[in-house]
Amino acid sequence: QVQLVESGGGLVQAGGSLRLSCAASDRPFSYYVMGWFRQAPGKEREFVAAITSSGTSTYYVASVKGRFTISRDNAKNTVYLQMNSLKSEDTADYYCALGGKYSFSARDYLYWGQGTQVTVST
Repeated sequence: QVQLVESGGGLVQAGGSLRLSCAASDRPFSYYVMGWFRQAPGKEREFVAAITSSGTSTYYVASVKGRFTISRDNAKNTVYLQMNSLKSEDTADYYCALGGKYSFSARDYLYWGQGTQVTVST
């Protein structure tokens, strides 16, 4: 059983930045695709970004492209989401996920963190 623990969420003003981290308990972390999803109140969970096991390829939802950056440090079993130029519509609970397939579909991810809240104030 892999455990994923997110951190780094909080309250930030519009235009500001946050960096989310997700630490994985499983040693073969480097074998897996990692993704970030978010869920705003009253809305369905939405794909945000994904990164391949080696970190050489990344994929973003259009609404965050150019503002968010996903990265990983396999030596630390950690994936990051750097969020810049935050907007009020980025307010959501953010979840990291570990998967076996490079995908934007939540169904392709095997393990999930508990989430970290991001609130962007205007």
